[in-house]
Amino acid sequence: MKLHNAMWPGLVGKEPGTDHPPISLDRMLEMTAAAEVGGRRFDGIDLFLFHPHIDPDASDDDLRAMADKIAGAGLKVGSMVAPVWPGTVGGSAFGSQDDRKNFVLAVEKSCRIGGILRDHGVRDCGLIRIDSAGSVADWAKDPAGNTRKIAETWREAGKIAEQHGERLAAEGEICWGGMHSWKAVLDTLEATAMPEVVGFQADIAHTYLYLMGYNAPEAALLQEGYSDEEFWSAYKTLTDALRPWTNDFHVAQNDGSVHGTGSHDKTGRHCPADDPAGKLEIARCSTYWLQDAAARGIRHICWDGCMFPNDILERQQTWNTILATMIEVDEAF
Repeated sequence: MKLHNAMWPGLVGKEPGTDHPPISLDRMLEMTAAAEVGGRRFDGIDLFLFHPHIDPDASDDDLRAMADKIAGAGLKVGSMVAPVWPGTVGGSAFGSQDDRKNFVLAVEKSCRIGGILRDHGVRDCGLIRIDSAGSVADWAKDPAGNTRKIAETWREAGKIAEQHGERLAAEGEICWGGMHSWKAVLDTLEATAMPEVVGFQADIAHTYLYLMGYNAPEAALLQEGYSDEEFWSAYKTLTDALRPWTNDFHVAQNDGSVHGTGSHDKTGRHCPADDPAGKLEIARCSTYWLQDAAARGIRHICWDGCMFPNDILERQQTWNTILATMIEVDEAF
């Protein structure tokens, strides 16, 4: 399995002029390329298609120049995060007609970029990542109607993706309406009804909160103080339900707390791979999701550590530890 590092930890939750400013794509590439454990390195990166890393409307020449830089670092490109949220290119998948039109436009722009990178040769795996781009509170005003709207928007985006030879993966986070619980995810994907094109992106830090029922207590599979036996039984229920839809995968760690920044309100807090407060046996948890991964088109896995403090992100040892964890996952399944 190819091992990728996400570039968006340099952007998500970062604000210019503060003590946690954005970290450039060049710097993220530098630290990724420098990581090495036992002679093994990262194979590639996953990209966030928005400023300041990438202009969604960048020219073909600018995109090829970026591809040259990535390839020159000995890396490939895998999955890409489409700028589907309000304030970027897109809008809520269950919002106004303009919002939903812009959501599809964000996917279309991402497909264009993906095609250029494929033609260049720097991209040979991965898909385009989306979510519902709307809050749980807004979704809850009309659960059935808003789930229907998300499914309709995703189908339109899926048609665009299919025309470009792409697939979409909806990232499961409790902050997104219609995706805030494992049962809501199933309802939304089943309503979309494009299993070969529109699937699920599982992040083991975020999906841990599905078990605990944050934002959806009625869907909780565990209660605080759970035993080890109860955890693995619940984890099997969760992964058996969502694994058939899973077409993209994030390795991560979670300390069980809930955190948010901006539009990512009350979502899972990623923490360092070796954090003693981590709730997850990362390699073992990953095997539950990665059974028959190749049959679902998964050719790479990606580390996600967004919302890490900059001082942690800027330490080279952080990336070596992450790479070592990724290798453990690769060797475990």
